[in-house]
Amino acid sequence: MLIGLTVLQSCKKHQSQVGAHLVEATGNKVFGKIDMDEFGKRMKSAISERSKTLKNPKFTDALYAANNYEPVLVEKFLPDSGLIRAANTIALAEDHGLSPEAFKLSKFKSLLQKTYDKAAVKDLDLAYQTIIDLELAASNSITTYSQAMEYGLVSPRRIYAQYYTKTKRPDSLSFKKPYQTTDLVAFLDSIQPKSADYKMLQQALKQNTLAPGHSAEESKRIIQVNLERLRWQNNPSEEKYVWVNIPEYQLHVIENGKAALTMKVCVGEGREQPAGQSLAEYDDDDLEKDRPFNRETPQLKSMIHSVQVNPVWNIPQSIATNEIATQAAKDRYYLSNNNIDVFYKGKLVEDPETIDWRAEDVGKTYAFKQRPGDDNSLGKIKFLFNNQSSVYLHDTPAKAAFNQTVRAVSHGCVRVEQPLELARALFGPGKKFDRISTGMASTDPRAEDISLPKQIPVYLSYFTCWRDPSGTLKFAKDVYGLDAVLYTHLFKG
Repeated sequence: MLIGLTVLQSCKKHQSQVGAHLVEATGNKVFGKIDMDEFGKRMKSAISERSKTLKNPKFTDALYAANNYEPVLVEKFLPDSGLIRAANTIALAEDHGLSPEAFKLSKFKSLLQKTYDKAAVKDLDLAYQTIIDLELAASNSITTYSQAMEYGLVSPRRIYAQYYTKTKRPDSLSFKKPYQTTDLVAFLDSIQPKSADYKMLQQALKQNTLAPGHSAEESKRIIQVNLERLRWQNNPSEEKYVWVNIPEYQLHVIENGKAALTMKVCVGEGREQPAGQSLAEYDDDDLEKDRPFNRETPQLKSMIHSVQVNPVWNIPQSIATNEIATQAAKDRYYLSNNNIDVFYKGKLVEDPETIDWRAEDVGKTYAFKQRPGDDNSLGKIKFLFNNQSSVYLHDTPAKAAFNQTVRAVSHGCVRVEQPLELARALFGPGKKFDRISTGMASTDPRAEDISLPKQIPVYLSYFTCWRDPSGTLKFAKDVYGLDAVLYTHLFKG
């Protein structure tokens, strides 16, 4: 549904004086012969004919229909050089890690020059055509640029297969903003991203900062894609939240903009990438779709609502099929030694040795649960939040992995190095935290669910270049190959 596109002119009070304004601005008297009724017919036809080349054809047609198909931008902003200054602003898109040609700047500037060239506009038909071309070029360049600054040029949910962070995207209200303003350049200046994180990456881009182990060109591309991530309207803004940066292998509890707690994490295993692969060598055939390995930790935002102390692990079907059944077939004591119970249609299988572990569908036919204990794969506690990927934060008995530099080793969940400290940071002192502490230390572990007094946001994010909570610029390896996917959509899509 198109929203509010008729606010510019609810009724036609007077006919556009664009012809007279153009005569005054350009000195070309041909523009004075323009008839606005004829112009409207030609403009309507042009929008229809060019619908496939317009960035937002439905919004464009609805807006101009509400304004009698008059050249709104040309009339408002050409006489005071507003369009020229807008083009100059768009020319600085490289400061944001973007190409000016993403906004069709060359075409926009060429038509501006043509409008002022008497030799190029020497008859009435050319006058009509030039104004229509300029109006639509200005619309395309200015609205695309303004939306890119406010929302990002690319929709993350369109390019990433496992992206579940709600992200505000442009709509008809954002589309019409340039048409409503009285000072176009002031408007374009006002929507420039201004956060400290963004400014630091802009400065790094300007100074040609090198990422460790990368060439100057690759470093530039790393910064460019992370500037785009910062433009997406989904970055943390709450006073307190949990932030996991997947490539960094770190978790931060942020309070009032500062890290109250930081610890190592292990994240989902990444896809295999050819040796020496770089952004410059990325295959264009993968432009349209991210193809994640099924163990990668997804990007998401949710709310931590509770913990389970001494958790029961409901083993996913994929792990049951590919790992548990295979081990059970090799070792008759594997299940009992690892405290794993087997269920068939909800009932406990008393004697798992009666199962044919080599059957292809054994992982689908039976359900598997690991009882609480020192060897439970989830450790002593898991932190729960709603998400469609069935991932969570949890403890682990496999502590040695935290000593590794590359910690993309899990099946997709996030293993935390200091689970008790994380619980303390989320719950604070009191009876609930005492129950957690006592339960985790118990020699007779029993599963217990404990709800948070107040739900706390959790972000599983993906930044390979970022400003850390201490204000330092950091780089990390693109462990899932997501930089390459984003780069191709920014510059080759």
